[in-house]
Amino acid sequence: MTAKFDKSDAVIRRIQAMNDRVRYLKGEGLYYYNLPIEELHGGARVVVGGREMGMYASYSYLGLVGHPRINQAAKAAIDQYGSGTHGVRTLAGSLKLHNELEETIAEFKKAEAAITYTSGYVTNLTVISTLMGRGDYVLSDKINHASIVDGCMMSGAKFRRFRHNDMEALERQLEKIPAGASKLVVADAVFSMDGDIIDFPRIVALCQKFGAWLMIDEAHSLGVLGKTGRGIEEHFDMWGSIDIKMGTLSKTIPSVGGYVAGKADMISYLRHASRAYIFSAALPPAQAAAAKEAFNIILEEPWRIEKLNANTQQFIHGLKERGFDTMLTETAIVPVLCGEDDTAFAMTRAAHQHDVFVLPVVSPAVPVGLARLRATVLAAHEPHEIEYAMDTIEAAGRDLGIIQA
Repeated sequence: MTAKFDKSDAVIRRIQAMNDRVRYLKGEGLYYYNLPIEELHGGARVVVGGREMGMYASYSYLGLVGHPRINQAAKAAIDQYGSGTHGVRTLAGSLKLHNELEETIAEFKKAEAAITYTSGYVTNLTVISTLMGRGDYVLSDKINHASIVDGCMMSGAKFRRFRHNDMEALERQLEKIPAGASKLVVADAVFSMDGDIIDFPRIVALCQKFGAWLMIDEAHSLGVLGKTGRGIEEHFDMWGSIDIKMGTLSKTIPSVGGYVAGKADMISYLRHASRAYIFSAALPPAQAAAAKEAFNIILEEPWRIEKLNANTQQFIHGLKERGFDTMLTETAIVPVLCGEDDTAFAMTRAAHQHDVFVLPVVSPAVPVGLARLRATVLAAHEPHEIEYAMDTIEAAGRDLGIIQA
C-alpha cells in the first residue's frame, strides 16, 4: 500500500519544483541534458539524433576515447577475466590487474602507493570522511567540486570554506584553528566550472606553515597540466608537495573510477578503513585495463598534450577576441559567460541547431547571474573545427545580445 502524503510535504515540494522546471524547459525547446549519444568519432565528434556534431562538452581532454590500444586492452581483459569481478577487493574481487593499475598510478604520480575506487565522487567522499573526524578541521575552497563538499560534511569534522583561490582568506581560517587540532586543506587543481588553476605554491606554503594536510583533486588537471601530463606538481615543478593526490579515471583517462596516491602507510590505512573500498565491488577488468593502458599512452604520445595546449590557447583567445567573458580560465575548460539561466539555455539551442554540442551550467550549480556555456576543447579537435565552433557561438551571442553586433 502506497503512503499518502500531504501536498505541503517538503519532499513533494522539492520534487514538484524540479519537475516543473524541467517541463518548462522541454516545453520551450531548451532542454538539452541527458541527450543519448549514438556514436563517438574520436572524441571530437559525436552523432546525436542522427546528426554529426562537434563535441565541446567532453572531458576526454587528450582525445583518448576510442584509442585502439586502449580498446584492445579492455577486450583482452574481458577475454582473460570476464566482464566483472565477483566481490569486493578485500574478500574475493581483487585481481592482479587491479594491483598493476595501482602500481602504474603510483609511478605516474611519483608516489609510494595508490588505491582505486569505483568512481571519482566516491573517492572524495570516502577518503575525506575516513581520514578526518570529530574534533578535526577541514578547509575547502568555496567552489570545490560537490564530492569534496559532501566528503567534508560526511566526515563530521569542523567544516570551513574559504573564498575562491584567496590564500589570505585561507590563512585567516588556519590561524583560528586551535593548536594541536588535525587539519586538512582540500582544493581542486583545475576548477571544474571556471577552468582556473589553484594558487598551488601559496597553498603548499600555508599547509607547511600551519602543519595542515594537503589534498588536491586532479580530476581536470591529469593529462592537462605539466609537460608530460602528470598534473599540478609537474606544472609548478613542486614534486612531493601534496599529501593526498586524488584523481579520476573517467576524464582524460577514458575509463571509470577514482584514485588516491600518496605515502604507503596512508594508502594501507585507506585500504583497511575506507568504507567505499571495503564494501564496494572492484572495478570491472575491462575498465581497469583501459585505465592502465591510458596512463602508458599519455607518456608515449606527448604530442597530445602539446596539441591540447595549442587548441586551448586558440579557443580562449578566439572567444575573448569575439567579445566573450571567459572568466579566469587557463585550461581546456572554457566558460562562456551568458548571465541569466534562460540566456544560457537559448545559447545552447542556437549552438545545437548548428551542430555544436555544448551544454549550459545554470543556478544552483553556479551563482544566479553567472550562468554559462561550459565549453571544453580537446586535443582531438582540429583548428578549423574550433574556428567553426567559435563562429557559431559568436553568432548566437550577437543574436542574444551577450556581445555587441
